[in-house]
Amino acid sequence: MNVIIDLIDETGSLTDNDMNLLQNILQKGCEREQVPADSELSVTILDNKTIQTMNHQYRGIDKPTDVISFALNDEEEMPDDPEVPNLLGDILISLEQAKDQAEAYGHSLERELGFLAIHGLLHLLGYTHDTAEAEKEMFSRQESILSDYGLER
Repeated sequence: MNVIIDLIDETGSLTDNDMNLLQNILQKGCEREQVPADSELSVTILDNKTIQTMNHQYRGIDKPTDVISFALNDEEEMPDDPEVPNLLGDILISLEQAKDQAEAYGHSLERELGFLAIHGLLHLLGYTHDTAEAEKEMFSRQESILSDYGLER
């Protein structure tokens, strides 16, 4: 059984291939990170204006960003009751930022969307990049998942 991933494109701009990419790479990431089957997460694709509002409201930073994660299981035990779903949280991605960054880094939009989705997923799972050691571990995991999926730099 797979992880349940709710994909919402508020921009109306993603292709079916983009949506499939997000679904498949997140499933790959969940598999690699041994996320229990039937866990749930959501991914919402936004424009810069909307993600800026969210960034300001929740992080106190009044500018657009590429990805924001809202973990629901922060430092909580996973529910033992099989009737209670394991809600991982929400990932917000700015499509405009993804496009700009893909161009700036000289790689495809698909690579950037995959990177941002996996980055967001790892944050939902408790990974951070607030120290050099934590950043090295998180980014190593990201690159490994992206490489296994075929989205290398």
